[in-house]
Amino acid sequence: MIDLTPTEDQLSFQRTAREFLADRVIPFRAEWDRRESVDVGIVKELGEMGFLGMTVPERLGGTECDYQTYAMAMEELGWADSAVRGIVSVSLGLVTKSILAYGSVAQQEEWIPQLADGSILGCFGLTEPGTGSDAGSLIARAERHGSDYVISGTKTFITNGTWAEVCLMFARTGMPGPRGVSAFLVPLNTPGVTRHEVKGKLGLRGQATAELTFDSVRVPATALLGEEGHGFAVAMSALDRGRVSIAASCVGIIRACVEQAVEYSQQRQQFGRPLASFQLVQQLIAGMAVDAEAARGLVRLATDLMSRGESFGTQASMAKYFASEAAVRASNDAIQVYGGYGFVDEFPVQKLMRDARVMTLYEGTSQIQQLLIGRALTGVNAFI
Repeated sequence: MIDLTPTEDQLSFQRTAREFLADRVIPFRAEWDRRESVDVGIVKELGEMGFLGMTVPERLGGTECDYQTYAMAMEELGWADSAVRGIVSVSLGLVTKSILAYGSVAQQEEWIPQLADGSILGCFGLTEPGTGSDAGSLIARAERHGSDYVISGTKTFITNGTWAEVCLMFARTGMPGPRGVSAFLVPLNTPGVTRHEVKGKLGLRGQATAELTFDSVRVPATALLGEEGHGFAVAMSALDRGRVSIAASCVGIIRACVEQAVEYSQQRQQFGRPLASFQLVQQLIAGMAVDAEAARGLVRLATDLMSRGESFGTQASMAKYFASEAAVRASNDAIQVYGGYGFVDEFPVQKLMRDARVMTLYEGTSQIQQLLIGRALTGVNAFI
């Protein structure tokens, strides 16, 4: 039997993270949500706390730890504010770790120390206006011109897009389909790059989300991450890790829903007694609490496989699918406990619901996760 009980070091880190977030994030999250922008100064603080360098070697400026500790950090960030969690998940989980896994020594030394300490942020340029789940059909192109590549195309719904200094950008260098895709590290101050911030989102409103346009952007061949034509593999590897991160953050959302519903139900009086005394209210709270534990268990199974260097893609999909759907259920039930008060932004449960909803969409929709799980179980590919 695998013992996934947190160690004292892991619990100590969790307590430190919770204290930091309770002081520097929770008091401001409603304001950031209303103005649709978190305080950019929080990025450097996240770096100083070690959030942006977790699981990265110390020689590159990182905070060496295991994947379970990383998942615990993502849970705390999801508990505090999913908009802030997204900053970390994308810059560290999708960009920094991809450079660590596929980058040359020069690329690692150039980018990772700055990303790990919060001096700069990274963004992940995969999704296009016409290409979401079908990532192998992207149309952005990178053509070889001597010792350079010239990149043209548009990317959308890019987290950190208006704040990031470097984009892990995916473009077609060859044949149609996944095998023609390559990955590039593109500095976003390069001539030809324009950014347009996406406003009016349902959730994650404080997170900087952008549309990026690359108009004949010239980068040296040394910007290629990994080998030409291997970009799709880079992207899928990053998304597997990202799904574990999202699942962990959804555990944090569910936990916040439980805490808020319990506190409110104990204080709110109806029919001469607290809401907590009503059986159907307890049923709602019990369902949330069970989902939190079940989702956390799936996350820990995935992180155990990651720590042992074993294949974890199917477990990542299971964790992401279950936890994201459970977060939507929990936030909806928490609003039900609050009644009409849950519908206004004076109370946090409505924000939890709005933030939870996107978790079933990005880094692979719930339907995509079901197909990935089904393929692993049956050996039959339902994508084609």
